[in-house]
Amino acid sequence: MASALDELLARLSQAEQGPGGPPLDKWHPPLSGDIDIRIAADGRWYHEGDLIARAPLVKLFSSILRREGDDYFLVTPVEKWQIRVDDLPFVAHSVARIERDGVDHILFTTNVGDEVLLDRAHPLEVETLAGGEPRPSMHVRANLWARIDRPSFYQLVDWARTGTENGQNFLHVDSAGQSFTLGSI
Repeated sequence: MASALDELLARLSQAEQGPGGPPLDKWHPPLSGDIDIRIAADGRWYHEGDLIARAPLVKLFSSILRREGDDYFLVTPVEKWQIRVDDLPFVAHSVARIERDGVDHILFTTNVGDEVLLDRAHPLEVETLAGGEPRPSMHVRANLWARIDRPSFYQLVDWARTGTENGQNFLHVDSAGQSFTLGSI
């Protein structure tokens, strides 16, 4: 008897995919149930407690990931399986600064290979924990966010400029003509 994971893979291989990935916004199947898949805070994916080590498989699953409220689902045209996400589904693990026509652009790469330009459609947010530790994240796509890893955040701090808002000093980075606040200093 095939497992829910095998059935999900079979449906996914039959699904119509366009150049931007599967048309998740057009797929509205009923909930099929829970599947024992978990995305750990470090971005690694697990099935029934075992690490999914094949990067192409993780990338494939990430392409059918959808968030509804606080819940995450793997969705095909006919199935919708709820999974667990410990923090955010992606980790932005590298960052580069590119200048185009005299304007800085900051480009992040996630653990599943998405390249995301920091801009108005893909903003950066920095939550500050009780002890003052920053927890940066950025929008990747369709209500899905990536946690920015520490080395990438430190690189942003290195590129940052200071500014003042309401009498308080802040660090800012600029990308694609937008300014993003990293935190107060």
